[in-house]
Amino acid sequence: MLAGRIEPSQPSQSQVEESLAMAVLPDEVDAARAREYALLAALLTRTPDRQLLEDIADLKVDASPIGLAHAALAEAARAARPETVEREFFDLFIGIGRGEVMPYGSYYLTGFLYERPLARLRSDLAELGIARSEGNYEPEDHLATLCEVMAGLAGGRLPAPSGSDERIFKKHVEPWAARFFADLERAQAAQFYRSVGMLGRVFIEIESQAYALPA
Repeated sequence: MLAGRIEPSQPSQSQVEESLAMAVLPDEVDAARAREYALLAALLTRTPDRQLLEDIADLKVDASPIGLAHAALAEAARAARPETVEREFFDLFIGIGRGEVMPYGSYYLTGFLYERPLARLRSDLAELGIARSEGNYEPEDHLATLCEVMAGLAGGRLPAPSGSDERIFKKHVEPWAARFFADLERAQAAQFYRSVGMLGRVFIEIESQAYALPA
């Protein structure tokens, strides 16, 4: 379910050797994390079509915080109509001039777009051999792109040294993503996306708690 916003750039020989030496197959927890990030990336990239809404309606639910967030999102997906969600997506993320919410790290961290947080992120992604895909004109600090990067690192689609997902998360996701998702939950135009905001906020909080545990 990756949104296709990023792709591995041509790695150097040293990057290949380092990745082969340090990469491990993802376990079930990392595979589940990758699926959550990929779902969020897809929903922040474009309007979900009928098939994606049907898939979301079948999400696994349980009594855990993430399971309850899944349940709310699944219920919202069952009630949603693609044409209504399309208008909602426009109002939230595109708008006339700008959308109601701004899913960019630079905006949340500095109040402006294309600022130093974006430059630092680009430098860190380049070190990992990750480049913006052709045809993606959004800056790399768009949260959909960051979620896709995290999905690729957690799930092993993007070969990288061990701990790269934690580094990217702590430097470029944790400082602002939960605030964005909370704003999305409260957005006036949000109906279906209110549950997307809830899922994103809960998931980022869980990730923060997990990374804070002793190694």
